[in-house]
Amino acid sequence: MTRLSVNVNKIAVLRNSRGGRFPDPIEGARVALAAGADGITVHPRPDRRHIRAEDVQQIAELLRAWPEAELNIEGNPFAPPRPGYPGLLALVETARPRQVTLVPDAEGQLTSDHGFLLPAQAERLAEVVPRFKALGARVSVFVDADRFDRESARAARAAGVDAVELYTGPYAEAFARGEAEAVIGLYVEAAAAALGEGLRVHAGHDLDQGNLGLLLARIPAIAEVSIGHALIGEALLGPGLAETVRRYRAIIRAACSSAAAPR
Repeated sequence: MTRLSVNVNKIAVLRNSRGGRFPDPIEGARVALAAGADGITVHPRPDRRHIRAEDVQQIAELLRAWPEAELNIEGNPFAPPRPGYPGLLALVETARPRQVTLVPDAEGQLTSDHGFLLPAQAERLAEVVPRFKALGARVSVFVDADRFDRESARAARAAGVDAVELYTGPYAEAFARGEAEAVIGLYVEAAAAALGEGLRVHAGHDLDQGNLGLLLARIPAIAEVSIGHALIGEALLGPGLAETVRRYRAIIRAACSSAAAPR
């Protein structure tokens, strides 16, 4: 069944807007795990505008109480260290997550809105991927569905990558316009290319309760979805974090059960 990793960055954004510790992203991670989340995702950026290095360490400590859950740390492996941000590799070395997702964020970028281009950037990735794997982490790479084919998948595998995360922003935008069928084929093809080379397929960005079911129904092989912005927003305006996590889990179960049913 597809695993749900809850991104708690937005809880940290709210905390940072006022200062202090409330609302606490570590407590948010605990609530999400207790409600059935399969893991926690964090994306610490050098500018410290949301999740910070010290939060990452505390969340890593928290997950010791949930041995089946995974910590996924996202970030740009090429962003240099600076005060308050030791660099992605150093964070992974101390937190020891089960997964690292490499994202080509530019300095000051508002949110992740594009993936690595393969095979063009495969050689550079091949220089850093082994360092993360040596620390015991599975390595996923953020990619664009419309620019990921079998050649891309072969390059990713040659660089030592274990999984690709399909950037689902364009899919979510098309879904909102009522045009999901116009783009979802690109995701089906990209997933098939990855699977054909033995890579795991993940998905993330702008997924919500409305568009998640269709994506999983069309690509049942998606092993993991990472959801934060919409999930936290829905929790604030709706039934709260725990119930929102449970609703996402119900969507995933329904999609997976439908995909497994005899036809």
